[in-house]
Amino acid sequence: MKDMETRLAKLARSGDRAAFAGLVDLYKDKMFHLGYRMLGSPSEAEDIVQETFLRVYTNLDRYDENQKFSTWIYRIATNLCIDRLRKRKASYSLDAEMPDGEGADWYSLLPSEQPTPEEETMLTETQEHIRKAINTLPEKYKSVVILRYLQDMSLQEIGDVLDMPVTTVKTRVHRGREFLRKKLQSEYGGKIF
Repeated sequence: MKDMETRLAKLARSGDRAAFAGLVDLYKDKMFHLGYRMLGSPSEAEDIVQETFLRVYTNLDRYDENQKFSTWIYRIATNLCIDRLRKRKASYSLDAEMPDGEGADWYSLLPSEQPTPEEETMLTETQEHIRKAINTLPEKYKSVVILRYLQDMSLQEIGDVLDMPVTTVKTRVHRGREFLRKKLQSEYGGKIF
C-alpha cells in the first residue's frame, strides 16, 4: 500500500490527474470519518475533506517520499479539524445524524448479535454518555483520544500525525482516558466503567 501511495503521489506531483484521483479515492472516506468524529457535523466533515485534498494537491512538492503518505494526509486533516475547533471553541457532538438522513448515528453501526431492545437502549445510553464526556475533554486530549479510540491509530501513528513524541501521545491518551473515567464515574455513578 505504501509503495502504491508513494507512486501515486509522485505521479500526481508531475501533473497526473488520474493518480491524484486515485489518492482521493483511497482517502476520501477516511478523511470524512476523521472530520466527522472530530467536528460532529457531516457538512463540516465534507469541508475538511475538500480542504485536505486542496492542501495535498497544492503541497505535493513538500511531501517527503520517505514518510508514509497516510501519516502526511492525516496530519493535514487533523490540523484542519483542530483549527476549526479552536475557531469555534464550542463543544462538538459525535452523535450527529448520518448524511443519508436515517436518523441513526455512526455508533449505531457497531456490529452485534441482534441485541434485545433493552440491550440496545443500554448501549445507546452508554454511547451517549461517552460522547458527552468526550465533548468535555480538553482540546489536547480530545484529538489523541479520537485518533486512538475512534480512528484506531497506534501511538506511533498519532505521534507522526500530530508531530509529537510517542511518550507525549501516550501520556495524553492516558490522561484523556483518566479524565473520561473520572467524568463518567462522577456523573453516572460508575455505571459505565
